[in-house]
Amino acid sequence: MLKRLLATASVATLCLVSSASAADTINMWVRTGIGAAFTGVVKAYNESHENQVALTEVPFAELVQKYATAIAGGQAPDALSLDLIYTPSFAAAGQLEDLTDWAHALPYFDALAPSHVKLGTYDGKNYGLPLSVETSVFAWNKDLYTAAGLDPEKAPTSWDEIEANAEKIRALGDDTYGFYFSGGGCGGCMIFTFTPLVWAEGKDILSEDAQTATLDTPEMRAAIEKYRSMVVKDLVPESAATDNGTNFLSFTNGKIGQQSLGAFAIGTMINEYPDLHFGIAPIPGITSGTSSFAGGDNIVVTKGSPRLAAVKEFIEYMYSPEAQKVFATNGSLPTRSDIAADVLKGLDPRLQVAVDAIATAKTPYTVLFNDLINSGNGPWSTFINAAIYGDDVDAAFADAQAEMQSIIDNAK
Repeated sequence: MLKRLLATASVATLCLVSSASAADTINMWVRTGIGAAFTGVVKAYNESHENQVALTEVPFAELVQKYATAIAGGQAPDALSLDLIYTPSFAAAGQLEDLTDWAHALPYFDALAPSHVKLGTYDGKNYGLPLSVETSVFAWNKDLYTAAGLDPEKAPTSWDEIEANAEKIRALGDDTYGFYFSGGGCGGCMIFTFTPLVWAEGKDILSEDAQTATLDTPEMRAAIEKYRSMVVKDLVPESAATDNGTNFLSFTNGKIGQQSLGAFAIGTMINEYPDLHFGIAPIPGITSGTSSFAGGDNIVVTKGSPRLAAVKEFIEYMYSPEAQKVFATNGSLPTRSDIAADVLKGLDPRLQVAVDAIATAKTPYTVLFNDLINSGNGPWSTFINAAIYGDDVDAAFADAQAEMQSIIDNAK
């Protein structure tokens, strides 16, 4: 569906028009609930600039399709906060403004979140820049560690240690569990929190050029086996098997000992759960190293927007120290590494763990991300459910590997 919408939209983009009377007001779409960090930046910009930004919130699940449809109908916004994983698809379809020369001239361009810049690049040109930066991190409940006889200040550094800690926490009984993940019902959650186990070992689910599925590796099998083991040992609540992401923040209930989360949760837990005592660390590899998923949004400009200059002005403001501080004080990570330390000064030190992960965090680069990974009926989601909860792990690997490769080959 997304491919057909993009194909139609590529023709309609040339028809994009706007009245001169709105030349100084940027129409920008964002996902519903984008948060106080970005809306705070927009408020500060509007109060200090002649040009204005008018935000329209669109439900996250509908944003991509609505944007493609709006382009096809010549009604697209000037700018969009777009999940970075979709940036290559819209760039490949010719829907976005080429920002290359201007972006590379920014004096801090090399300090911008690298994975976002990579996902914003197509065929050597830049079409998207980081708006909100997200990394995945590991969290542990210090009170439950203490109750289980564990050192509350010591982060686990391997998954053997995480499993051992989970067993001790589960032994506390009742509805206290050692680990949680949004599993069979949320492929997007699992690409975010689970693939770092494999990336830390130098492996990936796709080849560098995204033309070959590389799912079936010893490292991925070891990671799957670790999760299966924790499920079999009743260290994970049964509800994880069908969680579609609704309960992604189960860690906040105080009954979960350990969970891999998004950096956004740090601010949420600090501000909304002040009695939750938790630690934050990088996600360990299955046997060694650490890794993280780089998530969040890129800001993109619709091809043909007459307000390109105004959008550029807003982006430059968004990267200013003043705006970066607004992001950070509202629990969002700064997008510029060159001023991150100053921006985070005086804020919770646990945020620094998530910021440090930006430099090495990964995001699969493919124009087929939705078909391969995000789709609830796609091979990744099906694989996670079958491999962790099913009876035939070999079949789960074989089926997913074959389906992923088929999707890639049929798209050529």
